[in-house]
Amino acid sequence: MGSLLIKYISSKKPEEERRGALGALSGKVGIFCNILLAAVKFAIGSFTGAVSVMADAVNNLSDCATNIVIVMGAKISEKPDDKEHPFGHGRVEYVSALIVAVSIFVVSFELAKGSVAKIISPAEIKFSAWYLVILGATVLVKLWMAILNSRLYKLTDNITLKGVWQDSINDCIATLATMLSIVLAHFLHFKAADGIIGLAVSAFIFFSGVGILKGVISPLLGEPPSKEITDRIEEIICKSDIVLGVHDLIIHNYGANKIIASADAEVDAASDIFTIHRVIDNAEREIFEELGVEICIHMDPVDVFDGETESYRRAVLDVINEYNGDFSFHDLRLVQKDGKKCLAFDLIIPFEVEDMRRVEADITAMLKIKHPEILTEINVEHSYV
Repeated sequence: MGSLLIKYISSKKPEEERRGALGALSGKVGIFCNILLAAVKFAIGSFTGAVSVMADAVNNLSDCATNIVIVMGAKISEKPDDKEHPFGHGRVEYVSALIVAVSIFVVSFELAKGSVAKIISPAEIKFSAWYLVILGATVLVKLWMAILNSRLYKLTDNITLKGVWQDSINDCIATLATMLSIVLAHFLHFKAADGIIGLAVSAFIFFSGVGILKGVISPLLGEPPSKEITDRIEEIICKSDIVLGVHDLIIHNYGANKIIASADAEVDAASDIFTIHRVIDNAEREIFEELGVEICIHMDPVDVFDGETESYRRAVLDVINEYNGDFSFHDLRLVQKDGKKCLAFDLIIPFEVEDMRRVEADITAMLKIKHPEILTEINVEHSYV
């Protein structure tokens, strides 16, 4: 059934609308299934008096609200750029996923509250094999929903659907635990089992919500791009012999299909400016066509025939490698400062190294020993990739 739905949506929608349509499919299927499951569990919960079954029904109702958010988020994320949002609306998916995480926390709290009450004051639970059969069927429905959302997440890379997939797995576990509590209460006359198992399930649901929340907050705050995409961007920029190196590559992700980047390319200053411009333009175009990344490349001219600057460059390289092999530098310039020669450059250090002032002082001292005749001006910074 899931494959047929995905195939139907994919065949009906053009490629640029397909991602949003698949996200909306998850929400629409979820609304229908969760309303049906909630009705069934409310009926069973009323007949048995089991708080865990009633809590499971409430959980399905809250999932309906989440599914509505998913449908709305999918539609909003596909809206084109506008004056208020020039980078598109793709990040609304992160907001949708955040709502999913919050809904999981609410369900966990409500389930824990009801479970504690049942532990303190356990009640008789009515038993029928048919209740277990029907609850088992609801587990199969939720398992199918989990599989569907897992496939949709892999097809769209929509982080909201990852949260819904996890939530569906949580529901399967919660319902199975509910069935276990009914069995224990009936056959072992262990009335508190309903509340104890409900409390354990609430803890599991809570920690799954924490995992989803971590996955949402990271892209919202801004996380580094993959090494594969940064390496490929640098490879494309450096295709021409005119380009000597790349630094200060910065990539911003504004959601699906909207990645903005900038980079500095060191170019041979002796080359013709029009040739350099054509090379940079071609690189920007190729990066967009292959990777879908809109990039602006700044040109840094380097005089490769300046022997004095080159000798200082080698000296800086030796000092940095001696100090820490994980450090790198760029934008090395030989300038005049207070009537003396000054060697200025940017030093890139890993985020694990926090004391930038100490690093600057150490490198300056080491260069002073080798070249006492020259001043240094070092800008210490972390890489964005």
